[in-house]
Amino acid sequence: MQFSDIVGQEAVKKHLIQTVKDERISHAQLFLGAEGVGALPLALAYAQYICCENKQENDSCGQCASCRKYGKLVHPDLHFSYPFFAKHKEDTALNFIEQWRKAFLQNPYMGMDEWREQLEAENKQANINIAEAHAIIKKLSLKAFEAEYKVLILWMPEYLEKEGNALLKLIEEPPQKTLFLLVAQNQEQILNTIISRTQLVKIPKLKKDEIAHYLSEIKGVEPALAKQLAYLSNGSLQSALHLLQHQEHDYHNLFLSWLRACWGNKGLEIVSYSEGELAKMGRENQKNFLRYAVSMMRECALFKAETPGLINVPESELKFVSSISPSLSLAQIQEIITELEKAQYHIERNANPKILFLDVSLILVKILKFKTLRPTADSIIL
Repeated sequence: MQFSDIVGQEAVKKHLIQTVKDERISHAQLFLGAEGVGALPLALAYAQYICCENKQENDSCGQCASCRKYGKLVHPDLHFSYPFFAKHKEDTALNFIEQWRKAFLQNPYMGMDEWREQLEAENKQANINIAEAHAIIKKLSLKAFEAEYKVLILWMPEYLEKEGNALLKLIEEPPQKTLFLLVAQNQEQILNTIISRTQLVKIPKLKKDEIAHYLSEIKGVEPALAKQLAYLSNGSLQSALHLLQHQEHDYHNLFLSWLRACWGNKGLEIVSYSEGELAKMGRENQKNFLRYAVSMMRECALFKAETPGLINVPESELKFVSSISPSLSLAQIQEIITELEKAQYHIERNANPKILFLDVSLILVKILKFKTLRPTADSIIL
């Protein structure tokens, strides 16, 4: 994994490279970023750069023996630890290394759901057990085989729980030329004793244009669709890829047509949408459609609040927002968002889509056509 393989994050890359040039490599670092922003591939690219035998100005060479082994995740001085689903108390991450390599090489931006699918773990509880903590201590107590540094990349230390205390002394006083790279998503779920012993590297969300460029240039997605998916991804490439996997519909035109039918109280069209396209598009697409609808209504709220600097949508969506917002009150927009979020909640829990979308449609008719809103606490006279 080279820095050039990673989408965006130019400031973080520059910082990491500079620490190597200045010989300021901290032995324990915590790469903290939301799922899909690139924290895991950044940690690996950083380790590869450190161990590269022919470092370039802004990246590893990708050709030396060390880089080739790093590229296949088989370097003898590169170790991984991650949550797994132990069948026996003595199981360690090494039992699942082949699945890990396959999963990472397929998608370096993967989250726990993708890792769970790779292991076919269904709803089993993942953790990093005490046997794995002891295995880490044993591996890192050995001398390096080839490289100057021994590297441990520990993905999701949130799953360490109290077992992490066994690693405290090793993290605080590691063997010479040993590098701990912890990759986490939620700082609050990590043991404070571990956080206090690491140097924090914050990984921000990706920019929408970076995700859109990757989708269009690397994945061959049509530019308009790439912008739509980037907008919905909330700065996560993993979310964008997940949306792309289940993208079978033009959410923008579908939402616009459905909203017009509700606004016009067109009963036959409403029934047609509820029992037809909306009901038959599949659960993942239904969730993504509702997520898109909520996002559009939130942009309408920003437009009504006269905060154009916060609106960042593709041209077609901006036209929709600017045309529909003047006809709606903030109260109507909030009611619509509430109903759409409730629908998303019920879809996730396997509600009958025909009944659900018909119910939501009728509620939208009341809100849009007849301006019937639920009374707020302030409007109730006691």
